[in-house]
Amino acid sequence: MTKREVLQSRVPTTGLPYSQAIRVGDLVFVAGQVALDPATGQAMPGDVGAQTEKVIENIKGILESAGTSLAYAVENLCFLADVRRDFGAFNAAYSKYFDTSGPTRTTVQAVLPRDGLLVEIRCLAVMPPA
Repeated sequence: MTKREVLQSRVPTTGLPYSQAIRVGDLVFVAGQVALDPATGQAMPGDVGAQTEKVIENIKGILESAGTSLAYAVENLCFLADVRRDFGAFNAAYSKYFDTSGPTRTTVQAVLPRDGLLVEIRCLAVMPPA
């Protein structure tokens, strides 16, 4: 199987040594995405709901660049800076993109890599049938 890097130019990058996504066969592994302002490279302003929507829009763009979509997401790993405070607002924003038949999901609290970041999501998707 061939390993191919997937790059979406509209999604901000961190400059760190990793790929936005890798496609191997029918699997697309999207690296953890955060809500960065592309102009400043800093966390975008707003609450966890706004950041969640930005993160999922970034993932959506990356998946589309790979030839798939959010409809083919099979697993999301979600990190929140403060689960107790933000879980409800995170779920409200998340449910705009995924319903109860959506991908499996694990949500944990984590120390995120930059000040002001409230959410990070990693996604695994499959390619649509040929």
